[in-house]
Amino acid sequence: MCVSKCLRCVGVALVALAIVCIVANLLLLLPELKLHFLLEGHVTREASWATGLWSSGLLIMLGARAFLQSSQTTGCCAFRTQMLRQAMYSCACLLSSAFCCLVSVTGLVQGPLCLYNATSGPTWGVPLKPTADRDAGYLYNISMWSGVCLEPRGVVQWNLVLFSVLGGASGLQALLCAANLINTLLGVLLGRGPSDHKV
Repeated sequence: MCVSKCLRCVGVALVALAIVCIVANLLLLLPELKLHFLLEGHVTREASWATGLWSSGLLIMLGARAFLQSSQTTGCCAFRTQMLRQAMYSCACLLSSAFCCLVSVTGLVQGPLCLYNATSGPTWGVPLKPTADRDAGYLYNISMWSGVCLEPRGVVQWNLVLFSVLGGASGLQALLCAANLINTLLGVLLGRGPSDHKV
């Protein structure tokens, strides 16, 4: 078992996934790549929570930094103490990435905030939101993607792709953090591995 190498690999992978989450969330905040939708508050609620920026972005990067630094710890007691710390970091990262994944899936199912034709005229709202008599069938009905929302243009596809990327990346982060948690707990119990016993 090589706990240090696993920590290093997980840390590098988490940094790459955190960058993907940050970029996806920034793009979700800028439909049509225009700032005025954000300034006017016409951005999907789950995107405006910015979980890709702080939860699966900044917090995961802090955890990844700790994983990369602790992969160079030497000495049996220092190593085990560091592994306990890494278990706590892994738990925190697991929770934050799982939260981002949950918010992303919710945003995907709810549909985007957009300008649409209501009975009272053009209105800002969430027209594709599941109701008691309608599920999130818009995900499978491509004809609804361009026929419901008037503004921002292509917002259904925009949200669909970016929330999928954000949910997938944060879900992968959660899996890596769960695996890292198991790895660090094994490190506490078993030590570094065969190299601990070399004379």
